[in-house]
Amino acid sequence: MEANDLNVLRTAIQRFVPLTDQEWELLTPHLRYRSLARGEKWISEGRKEQDMGIVLEGNMRHYYTRDGEEKTTYFYFERHLVSSYISAITGTPSLLTIEALTDSRLLAFSYAHLQTLYDHSPKWERFGRLVAEYLAIGLEDRMAGLLTMSPEERYLQLLEGNKQKIIERVPQHYIANYLGITPVSLSRIRKRLLEK
Repeated sequence: MEANDLNVLRTAIQRFVPLTDQEWELLTPHLRYRSLARGEKWISEGRKEQDMGIVLEGNMRHYYTRDGEEKTTYFYFERHLVSSYISAITGTPSLLTIEALTDSRLLAFSYAHLQTLYDHSPKWERFGRLVAEYLAIGLEDRMAGLLTMSPEERYLQLLEGNKQKIIERVPQHYIANYLGITPVSLSRIRKRLLEK
């Protein structure tokens, strides 16, 4: 393992909880690299999630499929933790798919090993709780945006918020899908905003 890659993961984990070197070393022997080609799936709907990981290079999208239509709900970039967390926690098949939008490189570890860390270290158990809280906040924020904001307001939120990477690095048709509109509607919104 490259030291810089290990540092990226440790920094991401320590955004939730500080770890001593001894606590960190409970995880490091269980890390492995995963590489995904553009279009390759990290997890597919219907499969049980086994791993969690952090994106070292590339970007990915998280979507659900309904009646053959994809509904994009999240994007992952460098330094983001990635998993079908509910599948990992419950042991049930994933309802979502996570695919690489570009060639991607990740550092991964099994969710089963993370669960053993919960039993060995209160800090690792706290990490699990805080990740779950972080995901709950994100899900509620996303749901509230879809239910209470217009597509134009959601697009402005992308422009003005901390999600600038989506605008810069994700193809327009996926951004439209994320906003719940067609690419044509997104073009109209962008045109209106430019004319203001």
